[in-house]
Amino acid sequence: MRNPWRGLAGLPREIWILFTANLVNRAGMMVLPMLIVYLTRQLGFSAARAGFIFAAFGITAIVIGPLAGRLSDRVGPLVLMRASLLLSGLIILFYPFARSYRSVVAVTVLWALASEIFRPASLAAITDVARPEQRKAAFAVHRLAINLGMSIGPAIGGFLATASFGAMFVVDGVTTIIAGIILSTATWRETKHAPSESSRWSDGVLAPRFLTFLFGVFLVGIVFFQHVGALPLFLVKNLGLSTAFYGLMFSINTLMVVVLEVPINAAMAHWKNRDSMALACLLFAVGFGSLAFVSTAKGVLVTTVIWTFGEIFLFPSLSAHIGDVAPPAQRGVYMGAQSMAMSSAFALGPWLGTAMLGRYGPAIAWPLMFAIGVTAAAIVALAMPPGPAPAAAAAAGS
Repeated sequence: MRNPWRGLAGLPREIWILFTANLVNRAGMMVLPMLIVYLTRQLGFSAARAGFIFAAFGITAIVIGPLAGRLSDRVGPLVLMRASLLLSGLIILFYPFARSYRSVVAVTVLWALASEIFRPASLAAITDVARPEQRKAAFAVHRLAINLGMSIGPAIGGFLATASFGAMFVVDGVTTIIAGIILSTATWRETKHAPSESSRWSDGVLAPRFLTFLFGVFLVGIVFFQHVGALPLFLVKNLGLSTAFYGLMFSINTLMVVVLEVPINAAMAHWKNRDSMALACLLFAVGFGSLAFVSTAKGVLVTTVIWTFGEIFLFPSLSAHIGDVAPPAQRGVYMGAQSMAMSSAFALGPWLGTAMLGRYGPAIAWPLMFAIGVTAAAIVALAMPPGPAPAAAAAAGS
């Protein structure tokens, strides 16, 4: 049986440079997960004001996605990634000097602007340097760095916050700047591989079929983000489980992603992106929808495994597909559109799930998520072309 890890050796060195920068950045990312705690405990803001400040970050992320993508196409993704890390690191270092409500809102918006321009640029950069048959594995490696880092940063941040919020800002800011220096000093080739011939069906980011596809992405995002929305509320309020169990569930999810996502996506390089994305949507639908019938901790863990496989299949295939269909000169715009769709789902999904759970209970909330997930699967399957897989297309064109 072919070793799925073997193909990673052929990934461009730029993928590993970005992996290192991402790992350093995310391992030091601790301010954002602890932001609400800082705003309420250290600055004494009300929960409503702290929530608005956090929402301001999310709204800015939605707006900046497509704009950052267009800017990436104009100046180049590497320039934008460097600027994002260096500027956001400096802003984090100066964040504690903002004390009034208005100044905190202003610096939060600036922070979101600086940090969120990184996402579309990084996705466009990966698409530029990776061949079509490498993209699933390349995006899986990209997410591996993020997940590894996020398994470290928030945990350290929690300990630092108990001793000194100032130390938390210093560590986060400095590691972000170090990540920017890594990208600034590394040699990077500006290579742009052409879109997959089998997938070049979109005549623009506003083409009806591409917009339909993004709507399907938005819907599956709503279901996925229930893991930070309705799910923790359901575990504690409806099942009477502890917050420690939610942490355990989250650890299992992260461990599965870290261990399995790269080899699975390397082994699935020959799969059509349409098939893996539709399967992912169905796994989200089943994983969250079946919570309507779950009443034990063991049952929750089974559903977690199901929707985690959906996560493993979805995100590398999503980015790989958009990389395939985007014209080389517009990859930033297309990745920015993807970022906007997922940011919008993050803004709406947790609110919708918790509102439905609170008002109608799990018997309605979770079947609704099942229906949304199945609808998303149908939409992405219909909106995506049924052509050959990227690896097959590349082989045919060589």
